[in-house]
Amino acid sequence: MPNANRGSVGFKSNEFEQEYERPSKSQLKREMTSLQKLGQELVDQPRDRVKRVPMPEDVRDAILECQTIKDHEGRRRQIQFVGKKMRTLDEAEVALIQKTIDSWKGASKSETAAMHALERQREKLLANDAALTELMAQNPELDVQHVRALIRNARKEQAENKPPKAYREIFQILKQIQVKENAAKGIVDDDLHEAHEDDEHDD
Repeated sequence: MPNANRGSVGFKSNEFEQEYERPSKSQLKREMTSLQKLGQELVDQPRDRVKRVPMPEDVRDAILECQTIKDHEGRRRQIQFVGKKMRTLDEAEVALIQKTIDSWKGASKSETAAMHALERQREKLLANDAALTELMAQNPELDVQHVRALIRNARKEQAENKPPKAYREIFQILKQIQVKENAAKGIVDDDLHEAHEDDEHDD
């Protein structure tokens, strides 16, 4: 019986070529872990963001479903399912999703910088009455009596260690001014709208 592994030029090397062409087990594991992590990043994002990510509908549905599951074990299983779905994507689809997530991270840095600038502006208002004069000159539509009362109440809150209600409201006014200024410049600042109602430093 002829040897199936032999040909006119010796033995066939197809099976050896396939062995070298196939990714190693460790490489496959790294890719699986990477895709699982990418899926987890999407699960952790707000639903509106996930809906805007370019991806197949069945992958998106698995992610959105995972976000609704509160049970720990059920969520863990669904995360695994999300990872399985992520592995059905081709390289171009994965690259597009990664690019979208990277753009969010860049926006988050920009958002954080903007919020810190608002915090500094708020501190100036509390520390120096001249800062209010400057703010009113730039935004004459503001109710100066209301803002002045908020500043006075915020100072009192800090002195008496009370909940920072007025302190937070000042931040909201400054944020609305920034959104208006950005809109006037033609900047669509979705991330500022998606930000928490106030900065974490107020807690």
